[in-house]
Amino acid sequence: MSRFLTGKRIIILVLAAAVLVGGFFIFSYVKENKVSIAINSLAALEKITRLLPIEADTKKELSAINSLVEALTKNDNVEKSFLLLLQNNMELRPGGGFLGQYAVIKIKNGQVTYNYFEDANLLDQRITAKVVPPYPFTKMMQLKTWKFRDSNFSPDFPTNVEKAKYFYRLAGRSSDFDGVIAVNSDILLDVLSLTGPITVPGYAGEYNSQNAVLKLEEQVEKAYIMNPKIDTQNRKAIMKKMASILVDKLTQLNNIPKIAELLLEELRNKNLMMNFKDPALQSLVEGVYWDGKVAYDWGSDYLMMVDANMGAFKTDYYMKREITYNIDLTQEKPVVDLDILYKNTAPYGDWRTSDYHSYMRLYVPKGAALLERQMVSYPLVQNEKGKTSMGFIVHVLIGRETLAHIKYELPADFDKENYKLLVQKQSGVGDVPIKVNVKSNKGDLSYDGILKSELRLELSK
Repeated sequence: MSRFLTGKRIIILVLAAAVLVGGFFIFSYVKENKVSIAINSLAALEKITRLLPIEADTKKELSAINSLVEALTKNDNVEKSFLLLLQNNMELRPGGGFLGQYAVIKIKNGQVTYNYFEDANLLDQRITAKVVPPYPFTKMMQLKTWKFRDSNFSPDFPTNVEKAKYFYRLAGRSSDFDGVIAVNSDILLDVLSLTGPITVPGYAGEYNSQNAVLKLEEQVEKAYIMNPKIDTQNRKAIMKKMASILVDKLTQLNNIPKIAELLLEELRNKNLMMNFKDPALQSLVEGVYWDGKVAYDWGSDYLMMVDANMGAFKTDYYMKREITYNIDLTQEKPVVDLDILYKNTAPYGDWRTSDYHSYMRLYVPKGAALLERQMVSYPLVQNEKGKTSMGFIVHVLIGRETLAHIKYELPADFDKENYKLLVQKQSGVGDVPIKVNVKSNKGDLSYDGILKSELRLELSK
C-alpha cells in the first residue's frame, strides 16, 4: 500500500471514530492529489464600499493542511497521542458544546496503534478532588464541584485544553498528549451530506444529514432518561457499529475537492479546533486561526458573544440568534448599541427541550462601561486577558423571542481615526446573521452578512 493510501486510511479511521460520538477529526489529502480546489472566501463576504471585510488566505490554509497531514503520517517510529474532546453543541457551552465523551488516539508510523472512547461521566467518577465551579454553575445549576465534563467554560480553546488536562490528571491519568482536538456534533451532519444516508444493523431507520444528531440523541439518551434502571454502561454501543459503516463510506468516497472544502469550512467555523505540544505545529494552526484562541491582543474594536446553556437540555438545536451592532464614533467616548435577538423555535418541551436559560458573556474592549441593559440580568463584570467581559443571565421561552439590548461606552482613549472591528464567533453556535452600522465624522457605513467565523471589518482610507 502506498504512503498516501496508508495515510488516507488513518485519516478516515480517526474521522469515523470521532464522528461516532458527536464530532470529527479530519485532515485531507490535498498535496497527494494534485487537484484544483475552488474554496469560497471567508464567510462568503461581499465587499461593501469603504467598510471592507478581510478575507481568508486560502493558499495559506491549504499549505497548513498539507503540513498537518505530513506530521500525522510521518514514518519516524515515534508514537504520538491525541486527546479528542467530543462536544455536543445541541447543548452549547462556551468552548463549543457539552463535553459528553472523549477519546484517546495514538498514531505511529502512519498507523493507528490505539484508540479508546469513554463517557466523560465515567472519567469524572474517578475525580475525588473538590474543585469550586465557575459562578454560573453554582448560581444556575447548583453544581458543587467542577469536573472534566464542564471544563470547556472558556471561549478560549487553549484555556480549555489546560483545564481538560488538569481534570484528566485529577482522574489519575497522564495528560502528556501531543495534541488536543475539540470537535462539535454538527460535523456529523456535514459528513453525512457527503457520504449519503446510512443504516445501522440492529437499529431502526436511516441516519442522514437532516436527522442523524436527533436520532442518536434518542438512541443513546431517551430510553435511559425515561427508565433510570437501565444499565448505561453500553448505551452508546451503536457508535461502534456505525464506525465500520462510515469507514467504508469514506474510503469509497472519491470527491477530494468536496472533502477539502468541508474541512476548511469546519476549521473556519470553529467546529474543529486544535492545540499541539509541538511549537511548530501550534504556530502553524495559530497562523490560520484554527487554534480557537480569543484575540486578547486585538487593539481596536472587538466583540465576542458567548452563550453557556445552563438548562441541561439540548435546546440549542432550536435556538436562532441575530446580532445588530451600532457604534457611534462621533462622541467623545464611542457608544455601542448592541441588540441580540434570541429565537427559541422549539414547538414544545420534551425530554430534551425546554425554555432556554443561558449565561451570556460579552467580550468587549478593556475599559468599556455599561450604560443600559434590557431583558438581561445585572451583569458580572470582569477583566480577562486584555478584554472586559460582561456576564448576563438570559431566558427565552419555548416558541418565543427575547431581544437583549446592551448599551455601553468605550474608553476615551479609543482610536476612532483608524477604526477596525473584529467579531469572533463562539464555537458551535452555527451561522449568525449580523448587521454592523458605523457612524463616523466621515459618514455612516454599514455591513449586512452572516457570521460564519471571524469577521474583520476596517474603514478604508
